[in-house]
Amino acid sequence: MDQVESMRVFVQVIGSGSFAGAARRLRLSPGMVGKHVRALEDRLGAMLLHRTTRRLRLTEVGERYYRRCTAILADIDDAEREARARQATPRGLVRLSAPVSFGVLHLAAALGDFVAAHPAVTLDIGLTDQFVDLMAEGHDLALRIGQLGDSSLMARRLAPCRMVACASPEYLQRHGAPESPEALARHDCLYYTATAGPGRWRFVRKKREHVVQVTGGVIANSMDLLRVLAVSGRGIVLGPTFVLGADLASGRLVPVLDGYELPALTIHAVYPPGRNVPAKVRAVIDFLATRFGPEPSWDRWRGRT
Repeated sequence: MDQVESMRVFVQVIGSGSFAGAARRLRLSPGMVGKHVRALEDRLGAMLLHRTTRRLRLTEVGERYYRRCTAILADIDDAEREARARQATPRGLVRLSAPVSFGVLHLAAALGDFVAAHPAVTLDIGLTDQFVDLMAEGHDLALRIGQLGDSSLMARRLAPCRMVACASPEYLQRHGAPESPEALARHDCLYYTATAGPGRWRFVRKKREHVVQVTGGVIANSMDLLRVLAVSGRGIVLGPTFVLGADLASGRLVPVLDGYELPALTIHAVYPPGRNVPAKVRAVIDFLATRFGPEPSWDRWRGRT
C-alpha cells in the first residue's frame, strides 16, 4: 500500500476517534481503513493503537508516530499547494533563445513590457543565430524563423516573416528599378550568406517561379549590416520585413519587384513537449503572440507604397 496514503488514513482514524468514522470521511470501507493501519504497523514492526470495543488509544510509539505523521502530511500538502500555485501563477526563471536581429529589433521592447507586467518572472535571454537544442541546453523556450525541423517540440505561431526586395531611392535613381527578377543580374545585390543557396533569389508570379543568381560587391552573414548598406545606396537587398520594415515605412528604402511574390516564412515559439506547460512559459508565449500577431508592427508600411 502507498505509505503516504496509509499515513493519511492513520491520522484520520485518530482525528475521527474510530475506524468507522475515518471510513465515512475518507469514503472507504472500515475493512480498508484497518488494512492501511495494519500495513503501517507491519512496516514499523510496532503497534500504533490499543483497540477496544469502546475506544482507540495510541501506544507510546503511536503517539510519537502520529505527531510526526501530521507534520509530514502538512509539509506534503504545503508543497503541493506551492507547486499548484506556481503552475497557475507566472513566476520563476525562463530561459529563452532567439535570433540576434529579431531579438534586438523587436524582442527586447516586447520582453521589457512583459517583465513590467510580470515582476515575479525573470528572463534569461540568449541571442544567437545558431541552432539551440532546447532539451540539451536547458532552455524553456526558443523563437525560430523558417521551417521547423524538430517535430518532437511543441510550436506556436507568433507572426509571419515576410520577405521583401528593396533599395534606397538614391540607388534606384542612379541605376533604375529592375522590371523583372532576371534584370537583377545587372544590379549590385547585397545578399545574406547564412541561408541555403546564398545568392539565389526566388520570386513567383502567376505560379511561375523565377530563380536568379545575384551578385554584388558585398555579401554578409548579417542582415543588419546589409540593411545599412542598402540605406546608404550600395545595392538591392532581399530580407525579412522585421529588419527592413522601419526603413520601408520611413521611405529610406523602396520595394522593388513588388508584382512578384517572395517565399514567406513564419516566426514560431518552440518549447519542450508536455501536457502541463509551466505558467511562466505559457505567459511569455501568450504575450508575444498577442504583441506580434498576423499583422505585426514591422509590416505597417505594406499597402502604403
